[in-house]
Amino acid sequence: MRVAAIDQGTNTTRLLIADVVDGRVNALARRSIITRLGEGVDSRHRLLPLPIARVRNALSEYRRELESLSAERALLVATSAVRDAENGEAFLGEIEWSYGFTTCLLTGDEEAAMTLRGVGGLADGTILVDIGGGSTEFSYGLTECEYARSVDIGCVRLTEKYISHDPPRPEELLACLSLVETYVDDIAREFPELSDAPCFVGLAGTVTSTAAGEPDYDLVRVPLDGRTASSPLLSTPHNESDPALSRDGALLAYVSDRAGHDEIWRRSVDAGGTDQPLVSQRDFGDDRTVMLSSPVFSPDGQRVAYQRNGFKPRWPLRIWISLVAGGTSLRVG
Repeated sequence: MRVAAIDQGTNTTRLLIADVVDGRVNALARRSIITRLGEGVDSRHRLLPLPIARVRNALSEYRRELESLSAERALLVATSAVRDAENGEAFLGEIEWSYGFTTCLLTGDEEAAMTLRGVGGLADGTILVDIGGGSTEFSYGLTECEYARSVDIGCVRLTEKYISHDPPRPEELLACLSLVETYVDDIAREFPELSDAPCFVGLAGTVTSTAAGEPDYDLVRVPLDGRTASSPLLSTPHNESDPALSRDGALLAYVSDRAGHDEIWRRSVDAGGTDQPLVSQRDFGDDRTVMLSSPVFSPDGQRVAYQRNGFKPRWPLRIWISLVAGGTSLRVG
């Protein structure tokens, strides 16, 4: 059966379309769009109109994609932001009515257990940590989940609550650290294995963004068939993230900080690895207040669309398009 799964998180809306036969999942398409549904939820306890509009735009794209691939069923699973919002259930009802998706709202502990199930087997004693936008899940187990706990500390929640400057001031980071330590200490008392764990495995964007600063963090191409070997695309000492391949696999677009600020680069995969910058933070003036992310190629490979937004979550997220051959970017949303 061909099915679609949508993970509606606090910061990101993700899509997976796959063929599932006898419990085996053969992925056909994966998409991820930063929608920040959880913007303002920690302080207002409601999903706000602008974040909802961003999610609906993403879901409209996903609906077209899963229809083009003839998915028979679609399930949207919601987590922290929808759990915490007073209008969360109404939001899910609107999604079901508008898009025909089945929806499911997970509790925090259900989210932790499901994350462990998705990762699969871990070495004995390994603790799985999923750092999301609104919550963080800790889970443990070899063949089945033996411990699962969700706590209300996530990158969006902490940024909105404590961070007002870029880069963050020491007292802002200390406030974040103090709250995280309080929650982790509570979990360690409840789950002593946490203190003695030989290994932690981290998931999600915060972990991969942090790891991207390490010199052995590479961009690799992983075929969706699950059988063909992965192949390296890029290995540098810089922070390279958000990779996207053109439809024909000939071009790679990615975000890099090699110039000391965000830039979107293109790379020719099969022609000696030629790199060329396409867009820079400095194209938008003050490079300290602008972030570039999520590049994606147009079907013909001639254009790259990307997100441009400010550091603070309340600043608007915009969609821009740039020609792969170079030139001025055009705002489209």
